[in-house]
Amino acid sequence: MTKYIFVTGGVVSSLGKGIVSASLGRLLKNRGLNVTVQKFDPYINVDPGTMNPYQHGEVFVTNDGTETDLDLGHYERFIDNDLNQYSNVTTGKIYQEVLEKERHGDYLGATVQVIPHITGMIKEKIMRAAKTTNADVVITEIGGTVGDIESLPFLEAIREMRNEVGYDNTYYIHTTLVPYLEAAGEMKSKPTQHSVKELRSVGIQPDMLVLRSEREIPEGMKKKISMFCDVNEKSIIESINAPNLYQLPLSFQKQGMDDQILAHFKMKIPKADMEDWKKLENHIRHLSGTVNIALVGKYVKLKDAYISVDEALRHAGYAADVDVKITNIDAEKITDENVADVLAGFDGVIVPGGFGSRGIEGMVTAIRYVRENDIPFLGVCLGMQVTTIEYARNVLGYQDANSTEFDQDTKHNVIDLMADQSDVSGMGGTQRLGAYPAKLTPGTQTAAAYDNQSEISERHRHRYEFNNNFRQELEDAGLVIAGTSPDDRLVEVVEVPNKQFFVAAQYHPEFLSRPNRPEGLFKAFVAATAKNHQAHADK
Repeated sequence: MTKYIFVTGGVVSSLGKGIVSASLGRLLKNRGLNVTVQKFDPYINVDPGTMNPYQHGEVFVTNDGTETDLDLGHYERFIDNDLNQYSNVTTGKIYQEVLEKERHGDYLGATVQVIPHITGMIKEKIMRAAKTTNADVVITEIGGTVGDIESLPFLEAIREMRNEVGYDNTYYIHTTLVPYLEAAGEMKSKPTQHSVKELRSVGIQPDMLVLRSEREIPEGMKKKISMFCDVNEKSIIESINAPNLYQLPLSFQKQGMDDQILAHFKMKIPKADMEDWKKLENHIRHLSGTVNIALVGKYVKLKDAYISVDEALRHAGYAADVDVKITNIDAEKITDENVADVLAGFDGVIVPGGFGSRGIEGMVTAIRYVRENDIPFLGVCLGMQVTTIEYARNVLGYQDANSTEFDQDTKHNVIDLMADQSDVSGMGGTQRLGAYPAKLTPGTQTAAAYDNQSEISERHRHRYEFNNNFRQELEDAGLVIAGTSPDDRLVEVVEVPNKQFFVAAQYHPEFLSRPNRPEGLFKAFVAATAKNHQAHADK
């Protein structure tokens, strides 16, 4: 029978529930279990697709085109499973489906209520995730913090799950903060005690506590927490600040996290073989070189806005044996006058995705500078569109070249609304989303980055595209079309030849990157930055 693990959080948000879930998933997968992970978010948006990244961080996209919470990126990177539409559920999505059923008459005239209809739909999503993936174990992370009014239906649903599928088939993990007060010179357990009390007030007794802390927690404090929270001391796990995320599965294994859970499930299976993971983590801590990459973007004030891009760059660094140092640069601050100073000393530049006109001119300026000065460059989604705009302006000479997203009146709309988007009025879930194939042009840097494969599949999230009316002119002016849709209608990748590396893709390659298997474009880009760095060091 499928086993269900529920991960909740208390005291404060951003304790790393997603990393806990992902790390546990990796341990269980390495014990031979089929694992899937899902995230339940209490907000009323149907999905995070219409949110500003400053509200909720990046939007992660699955193969099936679902716009999801960024924690799904952690899940995929750690567990190396492709997730789907059942892996991210929001309050908005739950209510939307319940109301559609009510309008359809599925409830036979009953009064529709939070219990049993909303909680029933939540449980259905949990069960459906198990069925669609044939999972042995489903790990469900509940977003938000215990005590938030928005989380109550989700907590009630997972409380009911124990009664429905049995004690031996359910497990509750609660993550809390154990702060260190500098003035008092000691750690405090009271926030954890209060958080567990709050969780118990809704009928859930945690089976395991994961204690987030900046320093090691004394054994005496663990005993105290064990006694006051009624949790076995062996099931109290530390989650201390680590030099890299990929150390955490090893730390949790050492503390017996997976052993405790499987003992509860009465499952006797071999220990997790983490040797390859240990080698990877050891390699990460002993990288021989360093490269400095500038990320020129729109949402640089929030670290989580580009989290998959950051991780993809680091993964590529592991392959190149270099530590990738990323500096976020606000595109709005870049001008013709300061671009040389702003980008001085960087081994490479990346322009990631985004929406809206803010910062576009700064991106154009930055891309022109790296193109003319032969600095390794990678453009992603919006970065590809701005690359095309820059080339049309400064090589073709169309000074008003633009995207109709930014300028409806431009005569040289080298980026335009996709044909199938012209009649779309809604914003949520209406873009080109998910995995699509792309054929690559032989002999290009792009093809080489993908080991000269003829066709690849990558994930998309965009509404505008390269305008084929200008394709021939741009190609005649030297811009190389390095990848297109199989029918040759949509331009997927452009590049400028005879450069160290100058490639821009319409898709989001960062979503497919893994720590032990970096994505092709990122791997090639970082390798080029390392070579560039060494060339400057040798001068």
